[in-house]
Amino acid sequence: MASLCRVVIVYLFLMVLARSAAAQQAPLPYVPVVTPNGSTLPFVMNGGVKEFRLTAEPVKREFAKGMVVNAWGYNGSTPGPTIEAVEGDRVRIFVTNKLPERTSVHWHGIFLPNGMDGVAGLNQPHIEKNETYVYEFTLRQNGVFMYHPHSDEMVQMALGMMGFFVIHPKVAPTPKVDRHFLVMLHEWYVEPGTATPNPNVMTDFNLFTFNSRVWPGTDPWVVKKGERVQFSFGNLSMDSHPIHVHGYAFEEVGTDGGPVPRSARRPETTVNVPVGATRTVEMVANEEGDWAFHCHKSHHTMNAMSHEIPNMIGVPQPASVEQKVRSLLPGYMAMGENGMGNMMEMGRPRNTLPMMTGDGPFGPVEMGGMFTILKVRAGISSYADPGWYKHPEGTLPRNLGVLPSSGR
Repeated sequence: MASLCRVVIVYLFLMVLARSAAAQQAPLPYVPVVTPNGSTLPFVMNGGVKEFRLTAEPVKREFAKGMVVNAWGYNGSTPGPTIEAVEGDRVRIFVTNKLPERTSVHWHGIFLPNGMDGVAGLNQPHIEKNETYVYEFTLRQNGVFMYHPHSDEMVQMALGMMGFFVIHPKVAPTPKVDRHFLVMLHEWYVEPGTATPNPNVMTDFNLFTFNSRVWPGTDPWVVKKGERVQFSFGNLSMDSHPIHVHGYAFEEVGTDGGPVPRSARRPETTVNVPVGATRTVEMVANEEGDWAFHCHKSHHTMNAMSHEIPNMIGVPQPASVEQKVRSLLPGYMAMGENGMGNMMEMGRPRNTLPMMTGDGPFGPVEMGGMFTILKVRAGISSYADPGWYKHPEGTLPRNLGVLPSSGR
């Protein structure tokens, strides 16, 4: 009898382990989003409520190799980790303040009780240093939203305090979306040679980021040929950003106000993302290649630059003149006579990136800022970087050399 009891106990124990393992391996009821160069915030279930924990704190963020910025963010990063839940979920979010000043969190675009809206002084007290506040509400909508401070927000958002809050619909959309990328657009002013953004700058920024990274520090966005892909862009900066894709057209399918009705959608190659908004676009990745994806404001695809340099394009600058100026200003370099595309690796201050940089399979890409590459491949088994695209024979432009002058 005792041996039979032991067998039953062991059997029950193994059943519990099996069920626990199955629960851990159970697929999520949605396709998780991808935050390139970022992360997703884990949660625990507590009495039917999803609990998340955010810590507001100073962080160091590498914009690209050779430049680290003193920023503020959440859980060690800017943007903060993406929060994912499902329409109808009850969420409980613990916010601990490790900043040198007070803060709060506003859940941008989310329908909730007024007292949970996070505007310090209006809806709640400020979260003082080392305090923890808890926000709790039921999710009544679906879409891509954001979170950010509403306490000294000029400083705190300028230093990088923001993140995504994704609420998946109860019923999965049709047709099914295979990949969904989230990209926070932001702009900064970091004086060359320094590491701390200046929050007092309001218009003349010198660094423009995808998820607080600049090209060539931005990860490529990898998809399998034939997949239906969404891209959601969030903007809490001071400027709108026209985000452009090469080789494709997409449709705008959602904003932080809700889904765009099908009757209102139209094909576009550029989506303008206004300040304080999200925009979600969708397309089918049916054309292989390495396709540029970038902001189409040309200065937003450059890194730190100086606007104080005189315009010398087309002005002859003999070497003798450059030598004379250098005798007065050591380190001087004549700039711009024939453009600046081949001058990007000239001497520069420490912790400062070239204005345009990055190498491709055919030479310098000469970009920066809000720029990355959409890599579409057939037959891939993972979303790791597949390397450069191998162009089929006859699909590259031909070099005809220097043609004879027509005499005109």
